[in-house]
Amino acid sequence: MKAQIILNPFANSWGAQNHADAIRRAFDRANIAYDMLVTTRPHQATEVAHAASLNGVDMIVAAGGDGTINEVLNGMVRDDNLPTKPLGIIPIGTGNDFSDMQGLNIGIEAMVQSFKQGNTRQIDVGRLTTSTISAVSATSATHHHYFDNNCALAMEPMIALTNQRNKRFKGRLGYIYAVLKALLNLQAWEMEVVWDGGRYDGRVLLFSVCNGPRTGSTFMMYPAAKVDDGILDVVMIPEVPMRTVLNILPRLLNGTHLRHPAVRSFQAREITIKSSPGTPIHADGEIIAEAAEHIHYQLLPGKLTLMTV
Repeated sequence: MKAQIILNPFANSWGAQNHADAIRRAFDRANIAYDMLVTTRPHQATEVAHAASLNGVDMIVAAGGDGTINEVLNGMVRDDNLPTKPLGIIPIGTGNDFSDMQGLNIGIEAMVQSFKQGNTRQIDVGRLTTSTISAVSATSATHHHYFDNNCALAMEPMIALTNQRNKRFKGRLGYIYAVLKALLNLQAWEMEVVWDGGRYDGRVLLFSVCNGPRTGSTFMMYPAAKVDDGILDVVMIPEVPMRTVLNILPRLLNGTHLRHPAVRSFQAREITIKSSPGTPIHADGEIIAEAAEHIHYQLLPGKLTLMTV
């Protein structure tokens, strides 16, 4: 067995870099051959994961947080009907939403030992397609991006943008601070949303597409979401008064917001959205667009081969 380890030293506010030696020792003790790449720039993990997926390694290991996993995933997934090579995860990031919810946050040594067993499961992956149209040439450009846990429009990525620019607080405190600050600049987006079996036209504050249950290291956006059920779970909040927003937000901590009459939810395998103005988008906490107008979601059932404990 041979693994390609991709370690993001920037994860957990540079704390992840301190685990490099421990990861090497754990692989040596487990007698698993490996190459380790410590990334030095954004998107390098995607490039390395793509190259590794075409080569002779038996598994690709993402060492970092949700953003690291997302970068690695985007290098592994290709537009064909084949499953990926096995993805192993060593969660050493800040939020670790995906890893926590899948029971993978058991420590470096235990996680690497579990890789020896070779246990895997097939989980779903969401594919996001955004299109931009040039006002000058009238040509369009299409971009694909994949996510394993959550991908959101409107308010949620606005919070993520605020959190990225925040230099005062880190971790969960920083995310809560970003929520409060983003509320001061809250706006609604005019959206046309079409999905298999439904349609909505109107102004939207929050639109969250869930493959897993938790996002932002704190918020149980859709507690019943499962990564292997062949469906995407969507939470949508139309434009409502600020007092209603403030009533809903604390409920996100335990998932009871889904019972609030102003909150809408539905399930879908495909979703098409037109947004005016263009909406920001995050995938697994990473900003991938700041003003997308044409958006398409599609579920890829069982696409990712995940190493399990």
